Amino acid sequence: MVKKIAVIILLVVSVLPGLMACSKVPAGNVGVKVYLLGKEKGVDSEELGPGRYWIGINEELYLFPTFTQNYVWTKNPVEGSPNDESITFQTKEGLSVNADVGISYHIDPQKVSIVFQKYRKGVDEITDIYLRNMVRDALVKSASTKPIESVYGEGKAALLGEVEEGVRQQCKPIGIVIEKISFIGDFRLPKQVVNAINAKIEATQKAQQRENEVAEAKAAADKLRAQAKGQADAILLKAKAQAEANRIIAASLTPELVKYKAIEKWSGKMPYVTGSGSMPLVNIPQ
Repeated sequence: MVKKIAVIILLVVSVLPGLMACSKVPAGNVGVKVYLLGKEKGVDSEELGPGRYWIGINEELYLFPTFTQNYVWTKNPVEGSPNDESITFQTKEGLSVNADVGISYHIDPQKVSIVFQKYRKGVDEITDIYLRNMVRDALVKSASTKPIESVYGEGKAALLGEVEEGVRQQCKPIGIVIEKISFIGDFRLPKQVVNAINAKIEATQKAQQRENEVAEAKAAADKLRAQAKGQADAILLKAKAQAEANRIIAASLTPELVKYKAIEKWSGKMPYVTGSGSMPLVNIPQ
């Protein structure tokens, strides 16, 4: 009997390590313990920080990295998934635009259990399926109100801003923090559409250049006119000042003043006559 009990104990001891395992939550990750069976079936509300934990046969541990995740949904099979994950959306005119889109995000360490309760998936599946769908839907919604010239040109940044903010607000309550959404490379459009857009952009730029040249010429002409007017005004002002000075001098020239000035200039010597005949020369000493 004792021997039988010893055998049973030995069997239990040998089986226990298989029923329980020591799992590790690495640094930069948060673990979520999931109960698979029984009345406690579901997600443990407590997030598990870095360390080692015993995980039983009725439990499973999911790891969620809390550092920034970078992913690109691209048409290129050597980036991201080997499948075509690029996103297609339509503009206001109904033109289809295909683009590679990148995303950067991280999971709030305090809300990891909420993320898992909502999606019941790991971070890779959440990125590939749920986040991609959110970004695609936001792009479709925002681009449908914008003309192709805006989406293809200067309005690209505004489109990205709307998409990023929309996805950010959608993810925030869940515990997914969106850091950045971006377009990778150029849009893929039909060649004739690209040519038409580029031609229109070039025409607009040339028209703007002509307007700038006209404005510059007008400014130069205005400057010359202003300089000429300034010079004319200066001459006129000088002439008026000279005329006024002459008027004042003329008004002050009385016979007595003329005599006084003559006397003032006279050296006291009498004039003398030289020469002979009928044409004498009179020299007035200074």
